[in-house]
Amino acid sequence: MDKKQLEIILSKLKDFENKHPSLEQYSTPSTLASDVLWTAYLDGNIEGKIVADLGCGNGILAVGACLLGAKKVYAVDTDKNAVNTAEENAENLKVKIEFENIDILEFNHKVDTVIMNPPFGVQKEQADKIFLEKAVSLADFIYSIYKRDIASFLISFAKDKGFFAKCLGYMSFPVKSQFSFHNKKLYKVDASFWLLIKDEKRRNRQFI
Repeated sequence: MDKKQLEIILSKLKDFENKHPSLEQYSTPSTLASDVLWTAYLDGNIEGKIVADLGCGNGILAVGACLLGAKKVYAVDTDKNAVNTAEENAENLKVKIEFENIDILEFNHKVDTVIMNPPFGVQKEQADKIFLEKAVSLADFIYSIYKRDIASFLISFAKDKGFFAKCLGYMSFPVKSQFSFHNKKLYKVDASFWLLIKDEKRRNRQFI
């Protein structure tokens, strides 16, 4: 499977309804999801690895990890509606994912890689930090999407946790109108794609 094939498959996944604004449930576009997954795959951090998708939504990142040969994939989300839809998507594509309908703070399985599109911390301050704290406690490699203005915080946070943070790119994240406070059909949020890698792994593999 190449990147384009992956993107096409992911673009056909069903999204879930009745999203909660407080959880910042904005679906990851298939183009962006395939970028994140393909980068992690080329780095050797998907195929044959144990992967967790924190805040899985409709399961787009978890499904993609399975399609790229992950040994085991966990998909975690506190929203039952989201998990139900993600389970349906996985079943339709006949991929095996272990779903956990819990708060991410309750998830404690050690994994090789975390991939995630966490809340940006707009509706709930520091929601993004909660996801980061959990991710660095679980994995040595973390691929994630954030607001573009978070760079200084991420670099400082990573250093404090014994990780190295590297920005892998910038993008415009499309957000469709879906909540009462939205007054435009489409918003474009300045976002960035980051890799956090544990210092020890970086040294041993001469990574970056």
